[in-house]
Amino acid sequence: MKSDKGLLAILRHTVRQMIRRPIYWFGFFGIPLFMFLFITSMMESGLPQHIPAALVDRDGTELSRNVGRTLNSMELANITRTPESYSAARDLMQRGEIYGFFLIPENFEADMLAGRSPAITFYYNMAYFVPGSMLFKSFKTTAVLTKAGVALKVADAVGADAGQLMPMIQPVNIQARAIGNPSLNYGIYLGNSFIPGILQLMIMLMTVYSIGEEIKRHTSPALLRMGNGSILEVIFGKLLPQTIVWWVIACFMVAWLYYYNGYTMQCPLWVMLLSELLFVLASQGFAIFVFGVLPSLRLAMSICSLLGVLSFSIAAFSFPVESMYPALKPFTYIMPVRYNFLIYADQALAGRELYFSRWWFAAYFIFILIPFIFMRRIKKAYADPVYVP
Repeated sequence: MKSDKGLLAILRHTVRQMIRRPIYWFGFFGIPLFMFLFITSMMESGLPQHIPAALVDRDGTELSRNVGRTLNSMELANITRTPESYSAARDLMQRGEIYGFFLIPENFEADMLAGRSPAITFYYNMAYFVPGSMLFKSFKTTAVLTKAGVALKVADAVGADAGQLMPMIQPVNIQARAIGNPSLNYGIYLGNSFIPGILQLMIMLMTVYSIGEEIKRHTSPALLRMGNGSILEVIFGKLLPQTIVWWVIACFMVAWLYYYNGYTMQCPLWVMLLSELLFVLASQGFAIFVFGVLPSLRLAMSICSLLGVLSFSIAAFSFPVESMYPALKPFTYIMPVRYNFLIYADQALAGRELYFSRWWFAAYFIFILIPFIFMRRIKKAYADPVYVP
């Protein structure tokens, strides 16, 4: 019958699949919404605070105790253990009970007052990047403050003017102004990089699954006939309802991050909504491209899973591009989420003119158009379905 063919028939077929199969509900709503709530609630305080640490005080003098009190007064560090030796502190860190320890050597006060420059040593576990970095900041600040405090104490003991000594201790007065994130809220960075990364991963997986399951169930020839032999009509009918759902989820993400959680947004709302719409289309396009290269449900989902997970590091969220090996730098630009973050940094965070983000928007269209190269290959796989479990 005529009513059983055409775009409307494919749309009805797709919507019925999305409603009847729990995997679509789980993939569209369950995982993305859970991760939105989980990541933002985990970073609600902005930065991890009171990270467990240890102090090894082998001097036991008034100065070393003052150093311990200074360290424990900082928001980021919490001295929960005071082991007596380096070995005991290392054992605590290896067991995961602390994330770092601060070691004050013997004769610390005597050497400092005599001008012999004793060495303060601190250890921090960078297997856990965030707490390790926070402890490093606290340890280094404490060491610098201790040096300045002792210098002022020695100057006072010999009758020198502490005011004249300060320019020597701190010749340059630094005023740091965190533009775009004045509260130094780590969640503003983490939420706007990891949450779109998770959304991209789910979009790619659900796109590949929805296209590949027709081959798995050997329903692809009938679907191709329903689309009058046009693979473009089939793909469009399969993905249009999903695109609408994903954009609604992306709009919720924008409202959740920038309005409910109050993250910085210094650009018009429509700019971010347009970016998210193109981001959804680009992620779907990349997934179709992967399926076109490897028209196998199992292989395509494996490749999308691998690239989606690697994008958290290869897209320069957790490691800067400037510090990567030259051979790895080109791979930072092969995932749509990279451009989503660059647009966020330019528009929402820095409030720059839209002109400066033109190349990032253009990159979206490359991902959207590249699947057309492999449409004939997908059509061939649909016409003669071979499923390899």
